[in-house]
Amino acid sequence: MNELSASLITDLQSIDTPTVCNALELLVPERRGYGYTTKPLLCTRPQLPPMVGIARTATVRSAHPSHLQGAQARAMNDGYYAYIDEGPKPSVIIIQDLDDGQRGYGSFWGEVNSNIHKGFGALGVITDGSVRDLPDAAQGFQMMADRVGPSHAYIHVVGYGEPITVAGMRVLSGELIHADQHGAVVIPWQVADQVTQAAKHIAAQEAVLISASQQADFNIDKLRQAWGDAAEVKH
Repeated sequence: MNELSASLITDLQSIDTPTVCNALELLVPERRGYGYTTKPLLCTRPQLPPMVGIARTATVRSAHPSHLQGAQARAMNDGYYAYIDEGPKPSVIIIQDLDDGQRGYGSFWGEVNSNIHKGFGALGVITDGSVRDLPDAAQGFQMMADRVGPSHAYIHVVGYGEPITVAGMRVLSGELIHADQHGAVVIPWQVADQVTQAAKHIAAQEAVLISASQQADFNIDKLRQAWGDAAEVKH
């Protein structure tokens, strides 16, 4: 399946991103070591619900002016925004900053772009660059970034729609993204509708261990017994 239905969004928003990662360890164990962010990101609005949307990818630079000028620069800019608007929604914008050693020199994200992208159906942005205008960003728009900075500098889009890597997470345009204050993960489409059920199974196993650990007589023998009981929890 490659369709993000309202019911699937509701199901996936009911669990946090670490729980999604747990479920994927069960459903697609070969992905245990990749497909999620591995480097820190600043979540500007941790109180918002998880983002569940379809990736729109792009690359930016800001430390030096673009080599494109005039009509070419306008065409790149127009093409990027058309790409964001025309794709399936809701979307999550994933932006890789290509200025190695100077990432976040200037910000693409603030009051104006958050409102434009929200208007195009985007839930938020995940970037290894910078963001700004935190109090004035569009209401309900999530921004997860490497840092906060004050200036645009020479920010410009370099490309869009191509595979990128942000905070250690490899992303292709059109992939399903789940993200919250902990980070982000790519959910393989083929198991997307199985994630919440797998998460419930894992939670039931964990509940056995947690319940045992909270008893006054808890000890290593009780833990060993709880491990055995947890293993018997049925799918």
